[in-house]
Amino acid sequence: MSVWTELTGQDAAIDVFRAAAGAAPAGDDGMTHAWLITGPPGSGRSNLALAFATALLSGDADGEPTTIAQVEAGSHPDLHVVSTQGVIISIDTLRTVVERSHYSPSVAPYRVIVIEDADRMSERSSNVLLKELEEPPPRTVWILCAPSEADLLPTIRSRVRTVRLRVPSVADVAELLVRRDGVDQALAERCAREAQSHIGMALRLATSEDARARREETLRAALGVRSTRDAVLGAARMLEIAGDDAKAITAERDAEEREHALRSLGVAPGQAVPAALRSQIKALEDDQKRRATRSLRDGIDRILVDLSSLYRDVLLLQVGAEVDLVNVELRPELDAAARAATPAQTLATLDAIAEARERIDGNVAPVLALESMLVSAVRGRAGSAR
Repeated sequence: MSVWTELTGQDAAIDVFRAAAGAAPAGDDGMTHAWLITGPPGSGRSNLALAFATALLSGDADGEPTTIAQVEAGSHPDLHVVSTQGVIISIDTLRTVVERSHYSPSVAPYRVIVIEDADRMSERSSNVLLKELEEPPPRTVWILCAPSEADLLPTIRSRVRTVRLRVPSVADVAELLVRRDGVDQALAERCAREAQSHIGMALRLATSEDARARREETLRAALGVRSTRDAVLGAARMLEIAGDDAKAITAERDAEEREHALRSLGVAPGQAVPAALRSQIKALEDDQKRRATRSLRDGIDRILVDLSSLYRDVLLLQVGAEVDLVNVELRPELDAAARAATPAQTLATLDAIAEARERIDGNVAPVLALESMLVSAVRGRAGSAR
């Protein structure tokens, strides 16, 4: 099986990476020491980065079975993946990674370092990486992932080769869910559509009835807001939903990590953690808290993305556009919302949602940003009624 088999909708990018992975020595066929993969959330940036890393480590453009198994298990000695646990990638993390980048490969042709969410590097962290990209160690390849080139310093962008991903089609994502994950065809198509081709979110919706129910509750709550009081209560409920979603994502993983950590430290189930080992467990718990904070912020942002799809559907109905709706299952409610406001007001609501995303990104309290957004929608409907 090729390392590219489970990727979808990115044939042009795969061709670039296959050619580079099959090139030797570095410099042939576009191979270089630093890459940047850009694309919208859910386009498969991290999956493509790991596939490329696997091909490089294999010395085979399609990947070699043993290497594929090691990468999937996270045990390859020449691969280091920086996955963001917190809101930012700290300078200490980057310094540790840079130190590793100077080690010679153990068994593979290259040492490969993948930085997921490279846009979350602070400016100080970015400057540490920049110095390394200016004077790269031999046989080390950096693969950065970010939504867009604009999310990184211009000096970093000038030292990497950028490969841009496109948004996969709903049909591509649905086909992947059916083929790879055994999801029912109709459910796969619905979840791919509601996730707006976000591969990870589509899989989550397809495999969790609770996730689908939380999404529907969010949309119905927004459509049901009629007053400022409703807006305040609706914002609080949306925050609760985002919190429930974040807990569902992190709880099982946190428990597995703790169990694995205790086992590796020689602590039997039910046994008290010795004082000498408590600092290590505390460090793990701190990492998990940072991940929970990020997961909550991501959940809130996902709610706002879903609300954008909702009012986008309303606007399409208002202007009579012959375009497929995202939230087909809510068609009666969408028709009612379309009659209750003007297209101009729906656009204003979409602007309020975009502004809420910017405010939250700027560290405004999420509940305040959500309240303001919903109040804007209420005022708009009142204005249109007048």
